[in-house]
Amino acid sequence: MTKMTECKKLISLVSRNTKCYFKDKFTFFMSLITPLILFVLFVTFLRNVYIESFEKAFSENNLTVNTKIINGCAGAWLMSSILSVSAVTVAFCSNTIMIDDKISSSVNDFRVSPVKGTTISLSYFISNFFVTFTVLIVVMLIGHIYLACIGWYIPVGDTFMIIVDIICGILFGTLLAGVVESFISTQGGLSAVSTLVSSMYGFISGAYMPISSFAKGLQNILSLLPGTYGMGIMRNHYLNGYMQAFTEELRAASVEESVIDSVINGIRDSFDANLYSFGTKIPLGAMYGILLGTCALLLVAYVAIVIIKNKKK
Repeated sequence: MTKMTECKKLISLVSRNTKCYFKDKFTFFMSLITPLILFVLFVTFLRNVYIESFEKAFSENNLTVNTKIINGCAGAWLMSSILSVSAVTVAFCSNTIMIDDKISSSVNDFRVSPVKGTTISLSYFISNFFVTFTVLIVVMLIGHIYLACIGWYIPVGDTFMIIVDIICGILFGTLLAGVVESFISTQGGLSAVSTLVSSMYGFISGAYMPISSFAKGLQNILSLLPGTYGMGIMRNHYLNGYMQAFTEELRAASVEESVIDSVINGIRDSFDANLYSFGTKIPLGAMYGILLGTCALLLVAYVAIVIIKNKKK
């Protein structure tokens, strides 16, 4: 009976936190507009750069492929970048309810009520996860409409896995935000951390520029960061269908298999579908293992912080 009561309290708090967030239309709009601005900037300024890079990979081998596949592939690469980085940056920005409750002392009102401190903390985490997931699904749908217009070659299985990748990325983002923002109690602190994460995370995860374009030493350092693998799994499932389309087109043109393999692997290496750590290629399963393993460590850290803070109350 007690567990059922605590569960109802959790559901009520999650509902309250989520409603508070969506009630502030400006806050929700800002969370949504950030990845959409990235999308517009990519499409407007960087799209042609990546299209030329894909075309160069084939022209260097005196090969030609369907322009529609190249356009779609560039768009898919951009979408993988936007969603992987937004899974973290939006999670930091959408965790405002927890900070606002600290500032307004609403959290103190909760603590004097018959609600466990762990229930309060868990409600913030679940609400943040749901809000971030909602924002990213909206962005994904907009992006997929765009891909359908310029060239859609993503199989159903990979489309499903993209959603799984989004969930994994958001889990990492919300746990990281929960741990970091547990120590923040002012609006200025939240703004500073959100700005820092928004400006830096895309670069260190390889979302804005492929990690393969960095110096070897920096590549090895970035390969130690779990966010890199959140980007890597997203890259794979967005680009797999396009790599297969390229392969089929080249086979239809009677290109030798060795040449096809060399070109496709070169593209995957150049655009971070293949990731390497100190010269060793990281399998896709290992990418999931590193990302989810980091999530497990962050969960332990988050639970420890919650327990310690509740003991001090």
